Amino acid sequence: MNSFKRIVNTIATKNRRFLSTKKRKYPIQSEDAEKLPVFQYSVSKEGYRRVFAWGNIQTGALGIQYIKRNENPEKVAYIKNPKRIGFGEKFQVKAAACGFGFTIFAINSKTDNKIYGCGINTDSQIGYHEIRHQKPLGLLFSPRPIPLPFLNPEKCEILKVAAGRAHTLILTTEGIFTLGNNAYGQCGRKIIPDENYTMSNYINHIENIDGKRIIDIECGQDHSLALTEDGCVYSCGWGADGQTGLGHFVNAETFSRVKGDIESEKITKLSCRSDFVLALNEKGDIFGWGNIEYSQITLPDGSQQLANPKYINMFQGLGRIKSIASAGSFCVIVNEHGQVYSWGYGLLGTGPEVQQSKIPVLIPETLFGKNDFQPENIVNKVVCGLNYVAAVTSSGDLYTWGRNKSCCLGLGNEKDQYFPLKVAMGGHVQNVFCGIDHTIAICKPFI
Repeated sequence: MNSFKRIVNTIATKNRRFLSTKKRKYPIQSEDAEKLPVFQYSVSKEGYRRVFAWGNIQTGALGIQYIKRNENPEKVAYIKNPKRIGFGEKFQVKAAACGFGFTIFAINSKTDNKIYGCGINTDSQIGYHEIRHQKPLGLLFSPRPIPLPFLNPEKCEILKVAAGRAHTLILTTEGIFTLGNNAYGQCGRKIIPDENYTMSNYINHIENIDGKRIIDIECGQDHSLALTEDGCVYSCGWGADGQTGLGHFVNAETFSRVKGDIESEKITKLSCRSDFVLALNEKGDIFGWGNIEYSQITLPDGSQQLANPKYINMFQGLGRIKSIASAGSFCVIVNEHGQVYSWGYGLLGTGPEVQQSKIPVLIPETLFGKNDFQPENIVNKVVCGLNYVAAVTSSGDLYTWGRNKSCCLGLGNEKDQYFPLKVAMGGHVQNVFCGIDHTIAICKPFI
């Protein structure tokens, strides 16, 4: 043992002598330090955004080729974590929409190719595409352009895109363009019996409604909503559950004015993923209509369908509402303080069991990252898929919870999530778009 210590001490002594010699022989001068190169990471361009996708990859909705050479496609049925897609690097994506198994992307462009689509295309909801004459493609695994009949392609801008079960709405400065399945009138045009949507390249253009400019759009499952500049709501499509809000339960093939309790209100926001609609006015009041069998609204007579918009009188004391989201069987809102409330039936985000609540339930703020180190971190907006929720915070973080169909929550596993959990994202989330089994997010780079 003593000999081992002597060897160690000898080596340490030699090292000290060597270092002291190097220090005396090669001192670092201040002028030398100034000449050393400085490495600095480049900063992203102001308008650059990253696009991430996750969920069911087999429909093609993620815009990612999933079959590789010598690879079993069953093993890569889902993307469990957010994956940066190449389409977002080629084009400047400004908006997106997730339909039932398909995705619509809007890009900045001065040509007529401002809209791209991928995924299920059985009803030409992402335009008519073929590889052989009269052989339409039912699936597109990479985004393909959807040319629209713009009046002035160079000046026309895409404002928003929305997608339902098998139809698409595109809001531009020239009005609305609609395409896809119109079996219930959801494209705002006359219903043609036995129309073949798989062979359709018909695009309907609605320049305005009642002479008024359209400023927002929303798609339910098989119906459509439009908001005009004066705060009026118009709808068309399937009305079996009263989701058109037109006072009846039949289909409507043209956009008609929605009245009821919102007739004299200035509506600023609409939300619908299935067959129940939420509407928010400029004062922060909430209205709803459609299928209410899951306690989204409780009526005295116990009715489960509501065909006329009704004021929802259960938010007193919660503060002004700034964000709304309606899923298939529950609703979520955010107030001015960034607090999140949910009600209805499903995984409401407050515990490990399926719940049903007729009144808004507060989801603890700490679950969204608000703590002593981040006291100003609040939720800015919520977005609903059919059975799940995504929440974006003021710090650019994304939280999800609900049914994890095809890993649409992006949490790296296939389990349902009973309370909000943070998604690992490669950027500050600017916007998120939810479908039934896939999700798209547009993010600002960290630097």
